[in-house]
Amino acid sequence: MSAKTLTTFPGGKGSNQAAAAGLLGHPTYMLGQVGTDANANLLRDFLQSSGVKLDYLREIDGPTGSAIILLQPSGENSIIIVGGANMTGWQITDDAKQLLRTAGGLLLQREIPEEVNAQAAQVAYEAGVQVTLDCGGIEGPVTPELLQSVSIISPNETELARLTDLPVDSREQVEAAAQKLREQGVEQVLVKLGSEGSLLVGPEGTLYQPIVKADKVVDTTGAGDCYTAAFAVAQLQGQAPQEALCFAATAASICITRKGAGSSMPTAEDLQQYGSN
Repeated sequence: MSAKTLTTFPGGKGSNQAAAAGLLGHPTYMLGQVGTDANANLLRDFLQSSGVKLDYLREIDGPTGSAIILLQPSGENSIIIVGGANMTGWQITDDAKQLLRTAGGLLLQREIPEEVNAQAAQVAYEAGVQVTLDCGGIEGPVTPELLQSVSIISPNETELARLTDLPVDSREQVEAAAQKLREQGVEQVLVKLGSEGSLLVGPEGTLYQPIVKADKVVDTTGAGDCYTAAFAVAQLQGQAPQEALCFAATAASICITRKGAGSSMPTAEDLQQYGSN
């Protein structure tokens, strides 16, 4: 297999979500781990430039988590994940727990150990903090210990099918699979359907959001992370669910017009300009 070019960008699902939230203007902290290699500085600089506070970003011996992303000319991608510092030596300190208890919301993803997610989610949930889990990362089922503390779970259609063992070939099937997740205790299921838009399935029924058409598609790598983070920010800003879906779809539409997962995240000013055009 040969490639036309090789480019290094900052990223990772947790970093992408944090950067998106920070760039959209919401005060954001990153609870995570980096290694002792050159990629650690790349990641720190990226997060700081996105407005993310790094008081709780720990350094441990070894490589920083990384990924090899195979980008097709169409903008679609395949990803090989190397866990590195994301997978070992985790400690959620008392100070970090206090931050979780006072947060507006907690965004999680599945590129760190499930038991770490479960511990952080429990601390936040018991304090009344909304916990959102993006399902990208580990391919296995979400543990009951984690699900019981999650308010919103956000899979794409492939992840939804994998989590429920149900077909997702139509909107009706997607809704049925989402309801199966709700039966496991999750209040809302936010399903990302790529070019088919998205669905929010909750106690008050189902809301549908079509895509906001992009001028061009360059790189879809960070679109799901951007969407989930933008939806969470919109909710924290007090937007109604349908408005939050539109806000997230617009952010993701801007994201896919740029190359590089983390580097593609839009700012609040980008969204304002997009809305005025």
